[in-house]
Amino acid sequence: MSATHVDSEGTGHEWARAQARPGRLRDYVPLMVAVLVVLVPLAYILLSSFKTPGDLVTQHLVLFPRPFRAANYSDAATKVDFARLFLNSAIVAAVGAGLKVVLAITTAYGLVFVRFPGRTVVFWAILATLMVPSQVSLIPNYSLIASWGGVNTYWGLILPGLGTGFGTFLLRQTFLSLPLECLEAAQMDGADHLRRLWHVVLPMAAPSIATVGLVNVVFEWNDYLWPLVMITKQSMMTLPVGLTALADSESSVSSYGVVMAGTVMAVLPVLVVFAALQRHIVTGLTQGGVKA
Repeated sequence: MSATHVDSEGTGHEWARAQARPGRLRDYVPLMVAVLVVLVPLAYILLSSFKTPGDLVTQHLVLFPRPFRAANYSDAATKVDFARLFLNSAIVAAVGAGLKVVLAITTAYGLVFVRFPGRTVVFWAILATLMVPSQVSLIPNYSLIASWGGVNTYWGLILPGLGTGFGTFLLRQTFLSLPLECLEAAQMDGADHLRRLWHVVLPMAAPSIATVGLVNVVFEWNDYLWPLVMITKQSMMTLPVGLTALADSESSVSSYGVVMAGTVMAVLPVLVVFAALQRHIVTGLTQGGVKA
């Protein structure tokens, strides 16, 4: 191959890359806009949590604190018992999300691998629960749980949220995409449904199961309306309701920094978990998209 041909081929590749660069940049613009929409409010809350009242209550925007006021966090912790709020939210999120995952796994397995009449009707009935806003069932759930003595209790916070079809729907789609040969081989070896579920289905569907767990943890951690209705004692409040109590105790506009500090303490744990495991969430959400 001559040097002239090599030079012309290299020039052609460089010209193609130069032509593709503007189109590639245009593809990244919506992504960068979406990232800014998410990060700018979070950055503003984080910076505001270190600001003095003079930096917050002003006619001119102050981006960076001058000076940094870390006392906002200690003030927030003294106004509201954040340790207790964290404990309550952790218990509700862990137990509630765990029960939802167990129910979703067993229900999805039964709908896919157990033959019984009307299972399609059962699936559509479960799917219909996703179309009903939670506000519609708020008053009936409260009346029922209150009549059972569930006000200001952990089980009163957790029990009504178990009736959701999101995990069942996602895991059913994932289980449908699993290779049937593996389950047939386990069945020929004498494995019952429990062993097939534990040794075959769960390992292959682990990303989707992790996704269901993480999504439910985030939902339980951030849930506000139901704990606000069910809880009247400050010792049983979860973090979102506790932030409302903190905002009520700090009614002055000069105390916005303390409220922002409490917001950061409430958001940071679940944000870190979500950011660290986002790859598993994406894998789990796309795992069941091959076969309907």
